[in-house]
Amino acid sequence: MTAPTPRRTLETTVATPAEIPFDAILAGQTPMVFKGLVRDWPLVQAGLKSAQAARDHIRAHDRGGRVVGYLGDPAIKGRFFYDEGRTGLNFKAERAPLEDFLCRLEAVEGRDDAPSIYVGSADLDAYFPSLKAENDLGLGAEVFGPQPPLAGIWIGNRTVAAAHYDMSNNIAVCAVGRRRFTLFPPDQVANLYPGPLDPTPGGQVVSMVDFDEPDFDAHPGFREALAVAQVAELEAGDVLVYPALWWHQVEALAPFNVLVNYWWNVAPDFADTPANTLLHGLLSLRDRPDFEKRGWKALFDYYLFGPADRAAAHLPEAARGPLAPLDASRARRLRAVLLDRLNR
Repeated sequence: MTAPTPRRTLETTVATPAEIPFDAILAGQTPMVFKGLVRDWPLVQAGLKSAQAARDHIRAHDRGGRVVGYLGDPAIKGRFFYDEGRTGLNFKAERAPLEDFLCRLEAVEGRDDAPSIYVGSADLDAYFPSLKAENDLGLGAEVFGPQPPLAGIWIGNRTVAAAHYDMSNNIAVCAVGRRRFTLFPPDQVANLYPGPLDPTPGGQVVSMVDFDEPDFDAHPGFREALAVAQVAELEAGDVLVYPALWWHQVEALAPFNVLVNYWWNVAPDFADTPANTLLHGLLSLRDRPDFEKRGWKALFDYYLFGPADRAAAHLPEAARGPLAPLDASRARRLRAVLLDRLNR
């Protein structure tokens, strides 16, 4: 049986980043590509001249800090993943000045047997503030809320980041080279066969399916995932926006590639990460009898996944306790209660 071919992510154009329909993308769970939106960025223009011009542009803004880079042998063919035993990784991490990694990339550019090299998610505000000032979307609290986004830069050669999800919404800017994102909605988690919780290649759980050579005997549900998948093909200057928790495999396709991305959540800074809730659920819920889990699911639907004000609506305000809307003070008290219970 032939595997389904993913459809193309919706592509459109807008005049400025401020015209991106963020609410529709997030609420509608509809990733979108905005073609050529930042083609006028100085970094994009440098990359259109040559890879060397792009590297020199980045060098001009380098403050000399030590960044984290990832190095893989030519045998991994750019796919940063696990070793054969699935208990270790097939690459190594190294902290060094950016110039070291740029020189390594220059030395192997164009080689068929090039090792895989990339600098991952270097914080633009910490390492390249002047680069960010020259190459930015110009968006603020009207999109990101009170907390500014985490803006990062990814620099490398031909690499593959195995499919994974992020806990934040993402704006991905293809600044130099070409990128391919293969996207899946969150409900496809089972059909993507997630790997170990630890270790992980990049901090998040990844799909164990090799998208280039899928083993449908071992991963039969992957056909269902492909039936609802979509592919975003990005050229320099294109911008992709997609919601939190969407699975995505990212392929850097040119000999030299640069991605700038912005992660953000519209959530108060006192909110805990749901990933901690998931881990505690493994401890407290997973191994209970099915009939108990069904009961707890009903409680979670009532208290957590339904309307935020439903559980407290019939109670006097003074009696609502942690059911009342959280603020920094209530969040501290609730966290203290949890820590006390976990430490018993």
